[in-house]
This record gives sequence, structure tokens and C-alpha cells, in this order.
Amino acid sequence: MADYRHMLALELNGQRYNKTEHAKSLMQKLNGRSRASVEFKHCNISAVMMELGYPSIRGYKQRSNYQALLLDIVEAQVDGDTLLQSAAQSAVLRPAVAIAVENPDNIWVPAPKPRRIQETSAEYVPKFAAVRRDYLAQESRNRSLGLAGELFVADVESRRLHAAGKKTLSKRVEHVAATKGDGLGYDVLSFEEDGRERLIEVKTTAFGELTPFFVSRNEIARSEVDAEHYRLYRLFDFRDRARVFELTGAIAAHCQLDPLTYLARMA
Repeated sequence: MADYRHMLALELNGQRYNKTEHAKSLMQKLNGRSRASVEFKHCNISAVMMELGYPSIRGYKQRSNYQALLLDIVEAQVDGDTLLQSAAQSAVLRPAVAIAVENPDNIWVPAPKPRRIQETSAEYVPKFAAVRRDYLAQESRNRSLGLAGELFVADVESRRLHAAGKKTLSKRVEHVAATKGDGLGYDVLSFEEDGRERLIEVKTTAFGELTPFFVSRNEIARSEVDAEHYRLYRLFDFRDRARVFELTGAIAAHCQLDPLTYLARMA
């Protein structure tokens, strides 16, 4: 866990490190553990870090079948790690600027495959973790990052239609979150090649493709009412090498939705 925290702090600070060398060093200290074994445990730690509201190391995708003891160990170690906390805070609040779309064909990746068959959500079980942070929530409120992602997608859409010979439609692509406000339930109005509307909600992160994202009740409702036209573009690794995948139709059809906050009124 100490090695994972060190690598994560380096990554959040934009400093280079060698995963292979770190793994070799750990293997020597762990009585001949295999490289696969070390990486599997790192993936478990990634899942715990996400559970605690932290980013995770790029490349170590979350594996959620971890033991409860691991959660306790990670909680204890990150609680006093002020260096990691400072690195995470700086990373999620760092301003972002709009970037050019160099080659739209190279940014698309398939949507991650569901890890298990969707089932009815279990009754909510509270998890009281004193060290839980809200770094991912803070990143979702980073307005400069969100704006840069929306402008990026608007450019991608305009280029897509222009390349398809639909120049008139390409000029009609609109960043509606800026021109009409953010209450529509989507950010960019684009079009299919036959002229049908494409309503695009953009979710941008500087972290990996499996980083959880936040959606509003309004966005969920819009995705259900206009499922035929609705697309969610998940833009990830934005500061490094921006890539994107899309989820079509109702958001709930693709994602497990966990209620996190409630609006409370006096009865």
C-alpha cells in the first residue's frame, strides 16, 4: 500500500515513474510473489481508493472483490498521508484549457464492458469512513475542466459532420450549456447525418476511463425522455491523451446509480 500511495502521488503531481521497476522491487520484498499477483493487489487498492473518494493509478483498473481487511488498511494509511492528500487536492482543482482535436478518429474507444449482470440494487448500507474524501466530486465541479471538455466535444461533432459532407449541419452544432444554460440536461446539440438531433451530455475527467462520474436528476430524466437522441460522452485522460467513449440512451441502462445527496426541506 505504501508503494501504491507513492506512485499515485507521483502521478497526480505529473511526475514520471516506472511501474515495472516498482513491481520488481515489491516482488523482492514479498517472498517471490508474481508480477500478476502484485498487479492484482494494486487493482484491488484502486477499487478501495475510489470507494474513499480518491483518484486511482492509471492502468490499475479497479477490482472490487477485495477483502474488508484491505479497506481497513487503506483507510489507516491514507488518513495520515498529507502528501497524497495535497497531491489529490491540487490535481482535481487544477485549471484546464481547451485543447485542439488533432485526429477525431484516434480519440474513440469502446465503452467499458459491464463487470457483472445488472441486478436490482441492494438496499442501501451505510459506510461510515472518517477518511473518505470528495476529490472526485471536487473534480466534477471544476468548471474550467468541464468547459474544456464540452468545447472539445463540440469541435469533434462539428468535424464529424463536416467530414461526412454535412457542412450545413456541422455549422449548427451548438454548445447549448453556454448559449442556453445548463438546465437542459445535456451540453452539446449535434446531429445525425440524416438531420436528427443528437443530445450530448459531456462528462470529463483527467483520470482513467473507469473513474465514477456524477449525474444530476435532470440529466437522468432527459436521458429517459429523449433516449432515442441522447448520448453521454465520457471524456477521460483529458490532460494526458484525451479519449472518449459514448453511452447511448438512458443513463440508467448503462450505469449503477447511487444516491449520494438529498435536498432536505423542513416538513
